[in-house]
Amino acid sequence: MYVRMVNYLDTINQYRRTKISNRNFLVIAALIVGVLAGLAASLLKAVTHHIEAFLQDGFHWEYKYYLFFFFPFIGILLSVMYVRHFIRKSKFETGLTPVLYSISKNSSKIAFHNIYSQMITAALTVGFGGSTGLEAPIVTSGGGIGSALGRFLGLSYRETTMLLACGAAAGIAAAFNSPIAGIVFAIEILLPEFTIPAFIPLLLASATGAVVARLFYNEQLFFLVTEGWKLDALFYYIVLALIIGLFSIFFTKANSNIKSFFYGIQSPYKKVVLGGLILGMMVFLFPTLYGEGYITIKNLLAGNYGSVVQNSLFSSYSNVPWIVITFTLVTAFAKSAATLVTLGAGGNGGTFAPSLIIGGLLGFVVAFTVNTLGIANLSIPNFIVAGMAASLSAIMHAPLTGIFLIAEITGGYILMVPLMITSAIAYLINRSKYQHSIYTKPLAEKGDLLSHEDKDTTVLNMMKLKYLVEKDYLVLNEDDLISARMNEILQSKRNIFPVLDEEQHFKGLLYVEDILRKVNQGGAFSLHDMVRSAPDIVFIGDDLKVVLQKMEKENLWLLPVLDQESKYLGFISKTAIFNKYRALLSRQADYMK
Repeated sequence: MYVRMVNYLDTINQYRRTKISNRNFLVIAALIVGVLAGLAASLLKAVTHHIEAFLQDGFHWEYKYYLFFFFPFIGILLSVMYVRHFIRKSKFETGLTPVLYSISKNSSKIAFHNIYSQMITAALTVGFGGSTGLEAPIVTSGGGIGSALGRFLGLSYRETTMLLACGAAAGIAAAFNSPIAGIVFAIEILLPEFTIPAFIPLLLASATGAVVARLFYNEQLFFLVTEGWKLDALFYYIVLALIIGLFSIFFTKANSNIKSFFYGIQSPYKKVVLGGLILGMMVFLFPTLYGEGYITIKNLLAGNYGSVVQNSLFSSYSNVPWIVITFTLVTAFAKSAATLVTLGAGGNGGTFAPSLIIGGLLGFVVAFTVNTLGIANLSIPNFIVAGMAASLSAIMHAPLTGIFLIAEITGGYILMVPLMITSAIAYLINRSKYQHSIYTKPLAEKGDLLSHEDKDTTVLNMMKLKYLVEKDYLVLNEDDLISARMNEILQSKRNIFPVLDEEQHFKGLLYVEDILRKVNQGGAFSLHDMVRSAPDIVFIGDDLKVVLQKMEKENLWLLPVLDQESKYLGFISKTAIFNKYRALLSRQADYMK
């Protein structure tokens, strides 16, 4: 049955290649991915918001508000239980780092279960009050749809990567009703290289995702009322950018420390209990940490400046400016910790939404403080919006995404100059401390990150050693008699032979010139007398860049390849690497013609 289906798909692909160009076919595929990713994003948001509404308003009990202390714990526990009981054949990972890894090192293959498992676990985590966002699960789910469709149709790595990016762009467009930001996000974060022809599938997928989402949510996320920005406020925008840039460094450091702390806890249920209780306590003290937190920014943009304090222990002081300022500043730090604890404890989500919330809170603090002191009269909504863009730009290392996303979801295109200034400065401050974002740093440390600047590394990362191993070498055993194998040696087209023991462990190399020299000298000789140690070896899991570095170091043209048990597998040659390298460059040049 499986063979028949594969043959049927091959027939379809052969037919479409003769009738439809790659460019036109990818346009059709991008539209399909856009529709499916838009539906997935809409479904995730609908389910999450229904869970939130039910827990907050759907049932009535005299002591139900005491349960809010336990709701985040319940959501994380359900997520962890789902993963452990229903996802056993593959690893379940959260955030954008696994998506970037799949592009860099796994031929853009995202496990099929991510299409639905990301939605289920994210809805449980965020719906029950986990202080994180839905955008990373939406991106993974949308990217999974594109990856699955590309593999189902037997497309190449480059084409599958394009559909993966289309799914991610459509997911972002659907989540925020921001098609331009979806395109920019895919280009800035996901695609290893951007070409103009790739813009068309991304545009169509992103627009389609936004259209599908509007069928379910015909409502703008934020409403910004502004008459523009004033030149005399420019100094304060720079101050805001400096503050957010420094805060982003704190966030990146906290991300590493909290992840390391939870990584050291072996039992997943111990993580759930500890993280759930910490998160529950934080939500009890700071109610604005519950869920995504967008409602807080909406209230602040609407002029309800005491909303951050409301429903907390300090709600009676909501009219005292300095209480509001202090509580908001502490909430920004608490939001960072709550997000990272949620993810470390086993919940699913991302730092996309928390970055926006943190930036908005800091923007409010700066403008409200200046106004309270009477130093100047700043537009608080403008600074909230600029803070959101700067925070996203700095934490994710995605300034263009931050600028266009905030401009779209707030309708604040009139604020493009402040958005550009704050985003650029905050991004540069974080980049001066951390070369990589919180998503790319783990990959960079392992050498698994595609580099936009280093094209050689990008292409080499697309190649896998196991597919380049040459196995047509005459293998000799260390106990063999040269005289018994002489005919095979002379008839071989190779001038080098691997020598193994009885268990196929690699012992060294035998060169044909050494054999001929011994024969000319006459007399008795054994194989042991002529075996040389290999100048270097490589293992099957090594990167091609490491292999080439070893070759260049010793000026070698080929090296033996061993498995992890030091058993011989074959040879890798510069010729094989360079031929594959040229083939990949040729594919990129012909891509989407």
